[in-house]
Amino acid sequence: MFKKILIGLLALLVAAFAYIQFIFVPNTDAKMNTVIDLGPYPVSDAAQALHDTLYVADLHADSLMWRRDTTKRQSRGHVDLPRLREGSVDFQVFSAVTKAPRGLNFAENSADAPDNITLVAVGQLWPMRTWQSLYERAAYQAQRLNKYEAKAKNNLVIARTAADLNQPDGTIVGLLLTEGAHPLEGQIENVERLFDEGYRAMGLQHFFDNELGGSLHGLSQAGLTDFGFDAVREMWRLNIAVDLAHASEQTSRDVLAMPEAGPVFISHGGVRDDCTASQQRNLPDDVLVQISQRGGIVGIGYFEGAICDITPEGVASAILSAVELMGVEAVALGSDYDGTVTTAFDTSQLAVITHQLLDANVSEADIRAIMGQNVQRFFAASLPQ
Repeated sequence: MFKKILIGLLALLVAAFAYIQFIFVPNTDAKMNTVIDLGPYPVSDAAQALHDTLYVADLHADSLMWRRDTTKRQSRGHVDLPRLREGSVDFQVFSAVTKAPRGLNFAENSADAPDNITLVAVGQLWPMRTWQSLYERAAYQAQRLNKYEAKAKNNLVIARTAADLNQPDGTIVGLLLTEGAHPLEGQIENVERLFDEGYRAMGLQHFFDNELGGSLHGLSQAGLTDFGFDAVREMWRLNIAVDLAHASEQTSRDVLAMPEAGPVFISHGGVRDDCTASQQRNLPDDVLVQISQRGGIVGIGYFEGAICDITPEGVASAILSAVELMGVEAVALGSDYDGTVTTAFDTSQLAVITHQLLDANVSEADIRAIMGQNVQRFFAASLPQ
């Protein structure tokens, strides 16, 4: 009898494991990273011909968080290497998400709320070292990309120096970014440890306040802490660009006022307008202007909250609003693909943006700048030489 019970329990465990791994995890990924089917979008012959000649860059994708083989074309999510090539993408920033509070929203989140990424780490069978350590979660995601790079057939190079940006056609350049600096775990030496793992850009906050200072979506709305100032200086010492995408207004102003004046950008966001959500998600106009005045760039997201209308026409309109505010040299693409967002197109369809910009009478030179040359110039200057 005991043996039968034991076999039954083992069978239940195997069934539960199989359900989680092969049904629940893929279905959750698919539901949280959807593409709305709005029918075929127009892409003129002229737009496609131009798009095929562009240097295309995207400043933000969270694809490393999901248990997918990014080297193969997937039926779910937004980004993988084949779809990047279909969209003529040359440069992709891969962000590492390491903590996300339950019930996250643009208005107010507590750092003490239950953490969704713990469930992601355990449910997707990340190494046990990642289950309790934010640093190890960032290290693990970097190591995943390093494994993809190590296989020559993937034609992927991780940008560690400015020279790595210069690759032959067909090679995708990836750059590693932390979604917030809480993986430092309050230890300044972890900046260099993450640099050694391959990170060349770091966000300061995500949806909650941390040891470095206040988040735009946190409780305090505070500025940089003493540790935050020290961490930013260490990032700049190592030629790590600072991402203010989720930083509070005061944190952003504190960074911009620092005399060291290192590289600063926004990986995914937009310009405040008449959308209520965008008021909560995006930094004030004058902060964006300050970023642009020091050579920084702002990636325009494709998701509701950062912009009002997620159709290709809406994304193009948000890009043009940013150009009007900051000038064309400060504007870039910042999709937030695979970041639990709903979009109207995936990375294989980026020619729809080129079409919309061309249809809005944007010059070829400006389209080239927006679609990727601004990103190429920014990282050529910020990466270690």
